[in-house]
Amino acid sequence: MDYENRFKQAQSPKYDCLLFDLDDTLYPLSSGLATVCSKNIKDYMVEKLGIDESKITELGNLLYKNYGTTMAGLRAIGYDFDYDEYHSFVHGRLPYQNLKPDPVLRSLLLSLPIRKVIFTNADKIHAIKALSRLGLGDCFEGIICFETLNPIHKSTISDDEDDVEFMGSPPSTATNSTEIFDIIGHFSQPNPGSVLPKTPIVCKPSEDAIEQALKMANINPHKALFFDDSVRNIQAGKRVGLHTVLVGTSQRTKGADYALESIHNFREALPELWEADKMSEVGYTGKVVVETSVTA
Repeated sequence: MDYENRFKQAQSPKYDCLLFDLDDTLYPLSSGLATVCSKNIKDYMVEKLGIDESKITELGNLLYKNYGTTMAGLRAIGYDFDYDEYHSFVHGRLPYQNLKPDPVLRSLLLSLPIRKVIFTNADKIHAIKALSRLGLGDCFEGIICFETLNPIHKSTISDDEDDVEFMGSPPSTATNSTEIFDIIGHFSQPNPGSVLPKTPIVCKPSEDAIEQALKMANINPHKALFFDDSVRNIQAGKRVGLHTVLVGTSQRTKGADYALESIHNFREALPELWEADKMSEVGYTGKVVVETSVTA
């Protein structure tokens, strides 16, 4: 390898994209939003779907464990409902006032001329509200959210592809079912079968969901750093080739390259991000923060 090629290789940064989960990653669990969100989901199951209140906790745990989100699990076992209505009920009553502007994180994010993208299972409205309350709305190139990976359900999802950055149209696998699969009864058997009904919802921690998101946003997993508070999401990200950062704990688990008690610690844990920035001052050619649809 000649000197010029070695120089170019040395100048090439290890990472060219930072991929961030939103909830309990960019703000702490102590905000209380997760607790209220969990209660709202249970209330929706009782009030809107007519599920026996005595079964809610066990059912919710099984759905979350096997499908990644309760919503995805509910659709899998046969409940049909309007996605926008669900999100409005579950997220519309969250205590967003608990989220405060975070100038420290904002400064950290804006100090890096590297692509920064949100990847959340939540809906677009929630993502915009949360980012706005945190003062981070203009720190990201775009948002990959529920509508991005699940663009069609009845007539409620907007046909405007400009609504969300990286909007795509993966094939819909939704089916209407009148029968409800008894997942509690299924797992109460001595030797339950391994086959469960599939969900039409695309979401983390599905590897397919992560791969679709990377493709939509044109992200090379081998040059991207993925921040998430969920061990399952981190492990799935690792399996598709992402470099991973588990947020919310200092205990590094399997699948996590780094572990941070708080997102504010990522400069100390990953100084090479800023060192690469200094090295590239002679001719940085990566993509910097651009105007996004995330506004206050």
